[in-house]
Amino acid sequence: MSFLTKGYEELWKAIIRPPKETYMPEDLGPTEFAIDDRNFKRSDFQLSNHRSLHLQCSHFEPIPEERVAERLPCVIYLHGNSSSRLEALSIVPVLLPANITVFCLDTSGSGISDGEYISLGWYERDDLACVVDHLRRSEKVTCIGLWGRSMGAVTALLHGDRDPSIAGMVIDSPFSNLRVLSEELARMYAKNVPGFMLSAALSMIRKTVKKKAKFDINELDPLKHVDMCFIPALFCAGKDDTFINPRHTQILYEKYAGDKNLIMVDGDHNSMRPQFLLDSAAIFFYNTLQCDQLPPFVPSNPRRKRRQQFSNPNQNAFAFAQQFQDNLLSDEELLTKAIEESLKIEESKEKQNNEQ
Repeated sequence: MSFLTKGYEELWKAIIRPPKETYMPEDLGPTEFAIDDRNFKRSDFQLSNHRSLHLQCSHFEPIPEERVAERLPCVIYLHGNSSSRLEALSIVPVLLPANITVFCLDTSGSGISDGEYISLGWYERDDLACVVDHLRRSEKVTCIGLWGRSMGAVTALLHGDRDPSIAGMVIDSPFSNLRVLSEELARMYAKNVPGFMLSAALSMIRKTVKKKAKFDINELDPLKHVDMCFIPALFCAGKDDTFINPRHTQILYEKYAGDKNLIMVDGDHNSMRPQFLLDSAAIFFYNTLQCDQLPPFVPSNPRRKRRQQFSNPNQNAFAFAQQFQDNLLSDEELLTKAIEESLKIEESKEKQNNEQ
């Protein structure tokens, strides 16, 4: 069945209940592996957030006998919409060799974590706070950095202004304001819908989202947070992004209060990022997380067991999200009818209220 054939229901679901990317634990790869001449491990576990939802988490670290220090810097990776912690596998080989551990999770409502709905950063920032608290209490980390993409980038920005202890952030393809993004997408892919109809449809969707997911899409506004955030940040976006226009990233970058840099790369919203960007992010974190203060790695036993070399088993981590976005925006006629249907629902409700 084509996406949006159920009309209005699929419009609000596109915001708070997109298709979940489910996977098996083995899709994360082996729990012990090597990168060059170093051995590392992955620990999988659950954390409970303040809503008592179980979050599925992974922490990539050196094996105990090859840690250069008891406490190491850590980067928390935050995935995008209709995605999961599988995204983080692409950054593991660029950060671990620098003695930076990698923590990733399926935020509530995503992947295989608990949760009926997502909130595009609103509640995900509290999931992030739960992770930060866990890492602080573990006494295994020093500085903490954030690397977010799309929804994850918004999550990082919404958390950053309330947690100045974060040492650095990579912000990839965030939206600056959800209401603005929604209007842009509707105008682009439902060109024949008059402005008043679009506005009325968004108001209807806003009410539904507030009722079901308990947040207001009009208040999901990262632009109101960036001028109060002073964490060093590296912003980036794809030049050909037609889902979240790169102008959103540029606006946030311009208004950001802290030390900042902006890199525009070839590709779209779900393109794998080029190696030079991954390397630039690794250098950024090496500096902001004070990795130069750590002792160098010196093998204590040249004959130690060497694990299998790390290989990302999920080379196209963004394919599922790309499929969702393609289905959402591929049929202008169906999208237009869905918006029209939302107005009929609103008119019907008003009529019922007047008759009561």
